[in-house]
Amino acid sequence: MARPSLGSVAVGLALATVGEALRIWASGHIDKTRALATGGPYAHTRNPLYLGSMLIGLGVAVGSSSPWVVLAVAAYFAAFYPSVMREEAAFLEERFSERYRGWARQVPSFVPRLWPAGPRDSRFRWSTVASNREWRTVLALPAMAALLYLRGLIGR
Repeated sequence: MARPSLGSVAVGLALATVGEALRIWASGHIDKTRALATGGPYAHTRNPLYLGSMLIGLGVAVGSSSPWVVLAVAAYFAAFYPSVMREEAAFLEERFSERYRGWARQVPSFVPRLWPAGPRDSRFRWSTVASNREWRTVLALPAMAALLYLRGLIGR
């Protein structure tokens, strides 16, 4: 279904790069299941990793230059992300109780707020980004852009 052009790949890569930058920022704050991440992007949205992943997915879809691919990716996120975010919220509330509830009252679940809110206790560390293995997604983005570009060349 993909019929990418140089322009669609460039726009898609830009969107995916914003998503990956958000994921890197979030990955530098999160110490999974051991501490509640509230600093950095977690002061704007409680789910910056999911938001970043959605931007990456939409970037790849836009890069494909197919409205059907964009629709399929959007439908996937709309179908699965709400329940995944509810499950994660329930886990975090159980694990971190009142601390989570106070943060959740101030910070939206998905659509980010412009100004940071909440306790902002976590700090960004590159070592945390590395331990969360975010490098895999960083490497995947240029590979995906190259594949889309090659698909565009082959499809001509």
